[in-house]
Amino acid sequence: MRILMVEDEAELARRTIASLSRAGITGEWLASAEDAAGFVDDGFNALIVDLGLPGISGLELVRLLRRRGATVPILILTARGSWEEKVEGLNAGADDFLVKPVRAEELIARLHALARRAAGHHVARLADGALALDTGTREAWLDGAPVELTRNEFRLLRAFLLEPGRTLSRDAILDRLYALEAERDPNTVEVLVGRLRRKIGRDRIATVRGFGYRLLP
Repeated sequence: MRILMVEDEAELARRTIASLSRAGITGEWLASAEDAAGFVDDGFNALIVDLGLPGISGLELVRLLRRRGATVPILILTARGSWEEKVEGLNAGADDFLVKPVRAEELIARLHALARRAAGHHVARLADGALALDTGTREAWLDGAPVELTRNEFRLLRAFLLEPGRTLSRDAILDRLYALEAERDPNTVEVLVGRLRRKIGRDRIATVRGFGYRLLP
């Protein structure tokens, strides 16, 4: 199992990663939500997210990832333990919630449970006609032939395949591509759609004037 921990307390993160390593779990650590937002597609089996992060909060990170269509299991690990915060975290898209301090054995058991649940219910392969996408390996195919996609092209195609037939606005697409408001340039959407059209067929993505874009069957 490979997990990503998003935690701004360096010593806590180091102790936790060491405990996970002794249990055979590969752990990686980032100190901010801004850094973590771009790494979720890199094959992690689960995320551990603290709520009290600097800049973008852990709760905002969870919401952002779910808006993008990320299906990786998320466990919130925080010192905030009120029932209201638990409800808010779970409603934002987290799969589990633990309050610090927590024994390493319980954390490891929760991670294994999340991984088992995801393995039983997660459908990694998305398809629409001749198009297919594996969300785990980040591979794509057109008529059975592999299609090389950049990270943002992959995210855009995944967004279309997760909501077939729906018109995605530019804002909705930007939500799925970028973590920070400052990174969001609406002009990049048109460029990205153009690049994806060249790879999967110009007639597969329709422009809905005044609304956005829609993947056609």
